[in-house]
Amino acid sequence: RNSKTEADLNLSQAHVRDLDAQLSAKKSDLAAVLNENQSLKNDLQELKDEVGRVKLLLEDSKKHLHDEMLRIVDLENNKKTLQEQMTFTQRLHEDELKETKRVYESRIGEMESVCQRKFESKLLDALQELRKQQEQQIQGYKEEMERTFHAKMENAQLSVAKHSDFAKAAQEELMEKKLRFDTLTSQLNQYQSQNAALENRVRELQEVLDKDRHLHQRLMAEKEEEMAQAQQQAQAQLEEYENLLDVKLALDLEISAYRTMLEGEEQRLKLSPSPSSYSTATQSTGQVRQFLPGKKRKMKEVKKRGHSAGFKIVQHASSSGNVSIEEIDADGKFVRLKNNSDEDQPLHGWVLRRHLGTVSDATYKFPSQFTLQAGQVVTIWGASAGVSPGPSDLVWKSQKSWGAADTIDVILITDDGEELAERKIMHVPRGEESSEQDDDYEEITSETELLSPQTKRRRKKKCCFVS
Repeated sequence: RNSKTEADLNLSQAHVRDLDAQLSAKKSDLAAVLNENQSLKNDLQELKDEVGRVKLLLEDSKKHLHDEMLRIVDLENNKKTLQEQMTFTQRLHEDELKETKRVYESRIGEMESVCQRKFESKLLDALQELRKQQEQQIQGYKEEMERTFHAKMENAQLSVAKHSDFAKAAQEELMEKKLRFDTLTSQLNQYQSQNAALENRVRELQEVLDKDRHLHQRLMAEKEEEMAQAQQQAQAQLEEYENLLDVKLALDLEISAYRTMLEGEEQRLKLSPSPSSYSTATQSTGQVRQFLPGKKRKMKEVKKRGHSAGFKIVQHASSSGNVSIEEIDADGKFVRLKNNSDEDQPLHGWVLRRHLGTVSDATYKFPSQFTLQAGQVVTIWGASAGVSPGPSDLVWKSQKSWGAADTIDVILITDDGEELAERKIMHVPRGEESSEQDDDYEEITSETELLSPQTKRRRKKKCCFVS
């Protein structure tokens, strides 16, 4: 029984040892599982962090995609604007070339016709004078010979009748007259040879005229070649201008990208925008209107000058059509027109007439193909204004400026001779301007404010501005 109990005890101890081994194995497995669970938790946390980063990247990508779409739309608009500007500039160049060629051809034709008429008239006058002189000389010689011959014959007959001794002397004298007649005949032949020489001279002059005509034709061909070269140079300058515009657009895109990045960083760091970013934004926004002068600054300068000089600047304006004269620069740099209607207005044949006190009037004629768009403004600059005109601006090349005087009057005249609009600037000493003008201005202004836009366009508009 003891041996059996010992055997059972041994078995129990062996079983306990097996259970201990299994327990240690399970503990090791549990530790491995716990380690694996911890690693899985760490992986899960990393995946969550990565998902957050991916979401942020997705939002950034969406924002960049939206910015890129806006940039593409802006580029398309800029491209369309540049194409329209290029087409308009090319059309203007073609019109100017055609007009120059037509004027040059007409001048050459007039010069040739005038020269030919003068030469032919002088040649005909010289020939007629030579013929008259020769005919008068020949007629005089014939009459003198006839008178002399008849007189000698009568004297000879009388002498023969009275004195037969003198017959021989008369015969000798008759021989002398015959010799004189032969001499006159030889002179007549000489004059005929001179006439032939003059005709040869006329032919030579005709050949010289033909040579001059050929020379003029060659000069015309050279001028046409020069015009073609000028057109090629204009085309090259246009291409260079397009390249500069491309470079400008690329720089604007880079500036916009850097500004977007800077604004994103400022928003991320919750910083206030720096003055440089504001100045950059203002500069990029004002690039389109960099050629237009500041109206407020100009008015301030005019007011300041008026206070210092002790006078007022009074402007009178009137308009009876769709186009009005909006502004006249006091220094004579530009004149600005505006189309107040909803329809495009072609200005072919229209002119602006400028009057400055005692100075003779000057007239600016609009280009033949120019059209003022509905609601748009066109500025006509003087040649020495010192600005680069935009696509909607014009330049008065024959005048340096619109002039500066105590009184500047500009009138818009249509192709039918109708005075459609007028604006006048007057420098009036302070205190001499009547209050009646101010009262009229207030009454007209209040009446205009009560009218509808259609009635304002139909009625003649008048206003008075005092600086």
